[in-house]
Amino acid sequence: MDFLYRLMGITSAIAEEAAGAAGTAAEGEVAGAGGIAAMLSMFLPMILIFVVFYFFLIRPQRKKDKQVKDMLANLKVGDRICTIGGIYGTITGLKDDSVVLAVGMKDVTMVVARWGIRSVEEIKIENDAQELN
Repeated sequence: MDFLYRLMGITSAIAEEAAGAAGTAAEGEVAGAGGIAAMLSMFLPMILIFVVFYFFLIRPQRKKDKQVKDMLANLKVGDRICTIGGIYGTITGLKDDSVVLAVGMKDVTMVVARWGIRSVEEIKIENDAQELN
C-alpha cells in the first residue's frame, strides 16, 4: 500500500508541476497540459490495479488450469488417481468424458467423470506382491 501512496504522490506532483509550468505558458496550453496530467493521475491507479490483478490472480489461475487440462489429457490405463471426492483407484479404461476405475481390495468397477479427477498419484510398485489398496 505504501507503494501506491508514493505513486499517487508522484502523479499529483507531476500534475502540480504541469499546472505550474502551464501557468507561465499561453492560456490555451494551460488547459491542455493540466488536462493530460489530470487524466494521467486519474487512470494510472486503475492501470496499476489491473496489472496487479493480472500478475497475482489471473496469470497463476490460467497456469494452474493448463496443468490440470494437461494432466487430464495424459491419463492412461494403469495410472493410480485420486478423485475430487477422495476415492483412490486405478484406471482400467478410458472413454471420451469418463474413466473406469478399479477401487478397493476386490477391484470394484466404478465409472467417474474425467473432470472429477483431482490428481494422478506417483506410486511405483517395486514388486508384484505389493498391493496398492
